[in-house]
Amino acid sequence: MKADVCVIGSGAGAGPVIYELAKAGYHVIVLEKGPWFKTEHFTKDDMVATRRAIYTPAFKDEYHVLETESSDGTWTAVPTHESRKEFWNGNVVGGSSNFMSAYFHRMKPNDFKSLSVFGNIENANIADWPIDYSELEPYYTKVEETVGVSGIVTPHKFLEPRSTENYPFPPLVTNKISDWFSEAGKNLGFGIVPAARGIISVPKGDRKACYLSNYCGSFGCSSDGKGSSRAALINEALKTNHVTILPDSKVYHLETNDQNKIIKAHYYDLEGNKKSVEANLFVVAAQAVETARLLLMSKNPSCPQGLSNNSGNVGKNLLFSAIATGSGYIEFADFDKDKVAEINNPMTFVNRTLQDFYEFEKDGKKIKGGTIDFLLEHSNPMPKASRNKFDGERLVYGSELKTRLLNYFTTKKKIRFECFTDWIPNDNCYVTLDADHKDKWGDPVAKIRLGYHTANKIPGEKLAEISKQVFEEVGAKEISGAVSTSPAQNLQAGGCRFGNDPKTSVLDRNCKSHEVPNLYITDGSFMPTGGSVPYTFTIYANSFRVAEKIIDHLKQFS
Repeated sequence: MKADVCVIGSGAGAGPVIYELAKAGYHVIVLEKGPWFKTEHFTKDDMVATRRAIYTPAFKDEYHVLETESSDGTWTAVPTHESRKEFWNGNVVGGSSNFMSAYFHRMKPNDFKSLSVFGNIENANIADWPIDYSELEPYYTKVEETVGVSGIVTPHKFLEPRSTENYPFPPLVTNKISDWFSEAGKNLGFGIVPAARGIISVPKGDRKACYLSNYCGSFGCSSDGKGSSRAALINEALKTNHVTILPDSKVYHLETNDQNKIIKAHYYDLEGNKKSVEANLFVVAAQAVETARLLLMSKNPSCPQGLSNNSGNVGKNLLFSAIATGSGYIEFADFDKDKVAEINNPMTFVNRTLQDFYEFEKDGKKIKGGTIDFLLEHSNPMPKASRNKFDGERLVYGSELKTRLLNYFTTKKKIRFECFTDWIPNDNCYVTLDADHKDKWGDPVAKIRLGYHTANKIPGEKLAEISKQVFEEVGAKEISGAVSTSPAQNLQAGGCRFGNDPKTSVLDRNCKSHEVPNLYITDGSFMPTGGSVPYTFTIYANSFRVAEKIIDHLKQFS
């Protein structure tokens, strides 16, 4: 098969490219490793979404090797089929954007120049972006309009500059507890404001509005209210008849000619047959780990260490998101019947956020802080039940378990906080190919060293303490929270950072390879730093920006 552009992957980094190129009349072939689930396939089935390898590969077919540091400083590598630690996200058409919670915060202007503003940190590889906030701002706006972002812009200490006064979709309906958080913020002198969500509150085209189930994270959306790449962009692009989706197509090699241009993407189909796609341009957006893995597997005489890797930077400076989390309980016994009814109404979002500590002073120096999102416990019942089956290390079952479950589901409501801070890039966080472990096709799996910089804890601990103060003011009981040193695999970036110097970066400022003239990378791999927010909004925005550059590039072939 032959196309103008071959896109590998179909998530947040791929969707805007597919959408814009199709609208411009170019033929796009999309190679997606996973199956093609449609809206009607997504249900609230807990077993499917959280207990079975339906949206991600089975361990026996594909896995990773995770390398972690022991207390004595040694590194131990364990395949995930042994540890049972899942490191996939969503291997389906639309990628992990199908399963995101869709908290959409823009990065701030200083996020684009962290090295210049905050300085380097010992044993870190912090770099300024080659573009600034003003260059990406119009595309944040485009995501808000095209993908669909709901909310209300409320002034606060670190509100970023905007070209529009408000979000294009009104805020989602929220639980009464949202007002408690806003009031707690006022009492404490904090600006707790409504949070934007990549979820539409009113219908948009073929998409229905959110119906407030709070089955967002880990679940596909059965109304298409959530702005996944599939629902918001690919479905629209398909209407042009310029897009061909090839699901169950695992790309294993990018073939180049003697000018180091890619001429074919080789892939396995569902039956394991080897096939290929030819195109003028190739866009890789397979998510950070798998994008690096594909380039490392695509060696050629011009790039003997992996495609676009003569600088040795492919797979390096991998980013996750440094996270602190915590929880508390609103006990129904503390309130009258009418108040409990308000708390227990079906409008299950809180959608409140605090960014007053996005930057703060420590020891006389300004450092990066982050974002706190306040939310309710996820609606799906199985994790709640699972957490109640142990009393310490003792397994609880029978009547005792029934009593515990009845108490948990009827006498309290769990509230949570999630704090997002910059993951500090370092020499011990990277992707390579594992020499000993292969996937079901015989290709080397990705080996991921998960080095955590201890400076990540500083802003995380600060935000966790602030969050606990808010919970106390709200009236929560059994408050707990801590910084996690384990990376959240659903928030991946880095590995192919962009920059102006080919010696220290893989991509140029427009996310085109420095070394391969017809290769673009548009997932989160391009990011040198990730900001103190979830990545998806920025990945979407940058992909829309790069799509314009790709269209300009394609004009030379016409």
